[in-house]
Amino acid sequence: MCGHEKILRSNHPELSQVERQLDRRNFLQKTTLGLGALALGNLLNPRMAHGQVSPLMQNGLGLPHFVPKAKRVVYLFQSGGPSQLDLFDYKPELLQRFGQDLPASVRSGQRLTGMSADQSIFPIAPSTLQFSQYGESGAWVSEAMPYLSEIVDDLCFIKSMQTDAINHDPAITFLQTGNQIAGRPSIGSWLSYGLGSDNDNLPTFITLISKNGSGQPLYARLWGNGFLPTEHQGVQFRAGKDPVLYLSDPENYDGHDRRQMLDYLKELNGVQHDVYGDPEINARIAQYEMAFRMQTSVPAITDLSDEKDYIFDMYGEDSRDPGTYAANCLMARRLLEQDVKFVQLYHQGWDQHGDCPGGVRSNAKKTDQATAALIKDLKQRGMLEDTLVIWGGEFGRTVYSQGQLSKSNYGRDHHPKAFTMFMAGAGIKPGITYGSTDEFCYNVTENPVHVHDFHATLLHLFGIDHERLIYKVQGRRFRLTDVHGHVVQDILS
Repeated sequence: MCGHEKILRSNHPELSQVERQLDRRNFLQKTTLGLGALALGNLLNPRMAHGQVSPLMQNGLGLPHFVPKAKRVVYLFQSGGPSQLDLFDYKPELLQRFGQDLPASVRSGQRLTGMSADQSIFPIAPSTLQFSQYGESGAWVSEAMPYLSEIVDDLCFIKSMQTDAINHDPAITFLQTGNQIAGRPSIGSWLSYGLGSDNDNLPTFITLISKNGSGQPLYARLWGNGFLPTEHQGVQFRAGKDPVLYLSDPENYDGHDRRQMLDYLKELNGVQHDVYGDPEINARIAQYEMAFRMQTSVPAITDLSDEKDYIFDMYGEDSRDPGTYAANCLMARRLLEQDVKFVQLYHQGWDQHGDCPGGVRSNAKKTDQATAALIKDLKQRGMLEDTLVIWGGEFGRTVYSQGQLSKSNYGRDHHPKAFTMFMAGAGIKPGITYGSTDEFCYNVTENPVHVHDFHATLLHLFGIDHERLIYKVQGRRFRLTDVHGHVVQDILS
């Protein structure tokens, strides 16, 4: 303070009083704003209020961008491409067109697979399954899905899904990573990177695969981290003695000094990081620590002995058999209860190039009851309001028969330009159908939803602007939605 200022204050004590008042006002104003910001931060991410900041917040990008509707997601991926024509997209007028050649004007030069491209005709195959309307929403569901038909008023059917890929591997990769070429981060990895974890003792991203599945192969890269740090990759849980590979202690080792060993290992890796500055070293340290905590948390979460009999009955008989789709749905609910952010289930077998009616019935029998039970279970526990449920495959099936057509049997080829998914839960309007297809279920006629739109909407529900969740690598800024995609506002509550 300058000398003349001190003299001025000594001669005019009222100035000091005004200054004190201003200081008190500034303090109260700043404190109030700070408390408000702290409260908002706690609502957006409780862990941040305790000094646990997400990776992007550390990078200064500030996530979430706005208040999220979803805290967690379970993605029930039906691998192989379920036939929308035999499950949800009812086309009764096709009965009058049985066996007729699908008009070339409808196909409009769209790509065909090598399995049906050489057919001389493309005979229309109406579904042999019976459809009925259910609920106040009047949604059409086939007889193959009796349990889902009971909860249609909780579901949002999107009948106008579209993808760019026509073969399984690029199509599944596209749904999971936003790109047909392998190597990009999966959805769960992006969410882990952007929002961090709400559970210190379990991975942010966990994958479960139905055992004894047949059909198109599934690869670990579908739940991989791509170019993101390795701690964001998905962790596969398996049925049996060791749910997570290499987590149990070796034979004849009691683990009494494991904590000491990890502390020494952390020091050594810390020295290496100081020398080389490689962020993957810190990622490896974090993975070692997580594995240590999972030695306790995983046995506890996979022990179903505390589940009531009525819960097993609700999910179905298979839920008592670890590794089945039903058991995995029950396991998914337990993981979601522990605030695992992204749980991915894969069920193979929906690739019906022949005997489509029989294949659809078989897979529906394995999945229908447990899918409906999971949604009911989440709802009765008050979790559906902030848990997003997604059901769907990589593409749909053709209206024409692949191979020989009969009154009771037909096959269906891949069809990327029109298929059905459904969503439920956090931020999704219940009891609605969005989008529509033409009378042949071959082209979208209203409200098309591209895979990138689906991804943008999913991120939006987690409070993320999909154009701002980016990661720079090899000189380019990458994002899940690549270079386009928009939020489907009409399905949001």
